[in-house]
Amino acid sequence: MTARHSKNIALTAQLDSWVDALVDSGEYKSASEVMRDALRTLKERRDREAATLAALRQTIRTGEAEAEQGAFAAGTGADAVHRAFALPTDE
Repeated sequence: MTARHSKNIALTAQLDSWVDALVDSGEYKSASEVMRDALRTLKERRDREAATLAALRQTIRTGEAEAEQGAFAAGTGADAVHRAFALPTDE
């Protein structure tokens, strides 16, 4: 992939050595490839975290709506916690 934009970055000595080692090992052809892979990985992680947060927020909204309609689960709060963290059983 041809770079269209150039950025100068400053790395700690430890990261600089690691990038050099990755290139020297042949795992990557250049420091730019290392950085692109690192940034892709960071983006994927942040995208997953954003999706997880969106799903949690939706679950909370659903629970709030059910509570406003009076749709409560049977049992105590402790029972709800046990249900939430129960391992699936082979029944």
